[in-house]
Amino acid sequence: MRAIKILLPLAVAFSLSACGVNTIPTKEEGVNAAWGEVENQYQRRADLIPNLVATVQGYAKQEQDVLVGVTEARARATQTSINAGDLSDPAKVAAFQQAQDGLSSALSRLMVVVEKYPDLKSDQNFLALQSQLEGTENRISIARRDYNESVRSYNTEIRTFPSIVAAKVIYGSEPKEPFKATTANAETAPQVKF
Repeated sequence: MRAIKILLPLAVAFSLSACGVNTIPTKEEGVNAAWGEVENQYQRRADLIPNLVATVQGYAKQEQDVLVGVTEARARATQTSINAGDLSDPAKVAAFQQAQDGLSSALSRLMVVVEKYPDLKSDQNFLALQSQLEGTENRISIARRDYNESVRSYNTEIRTFPSIVAAKVIYGSEPKEPFKATTANAETAPQVKF
C-alpha cells in the first residue's frame, strides 16, 4: 500500500510530462513572442515612414498623390491590428497581412518616385532613411520566418500523440495561422529590364 502511494504520484507526473502538458503552453508562448517581434518590426517601419515621406516631400512636391497614398497606407496598416489570441483566426491574420502588403506596395511606388529625382538619391538624410527602411524590411522578413517556424512547431505539437490529448482535453488548443505569400506570382522571380 505504501509503495502504491509513492508510485502513483510518480506515474501520474511521468504520464503528464509525456503528453505535452508543459510543452504546449511553452510552444504557444513561443508563437506569441514571435508574433510580438513581427508587430515590433512592422511598428518600426510605420515609425520610419513619416520621416521618409517628409524627406521626399521636399524634393517631389508634384508627386503629392504618391506621398498621400503612402501616408494613407501607413494609417490603414497601423489601424489594422491583431492580438495573439486571434492568431488562430485565418480571416483576422489575412486582414492584417493585407494591410501590411498595402503599405509595402505604397512604399514601392514611393521608391519609383525617388528614381525621378537624382538629387534626392544623393541626399544623406534620404540615404540614411532608405537604409533604415531596407533594414526594417529585412527584419520583417526574418521576424515572419521566425514566427512561421514557431507556428509550425506549435501546430505539430498539438497535432501529434501524446500531446494531442492535452491540447484537446486540457487547453482546447487551436492551430495558429502562419504568414503566407499574398502575391499571385510570389513563386516567380521578378524580371528586371533596362
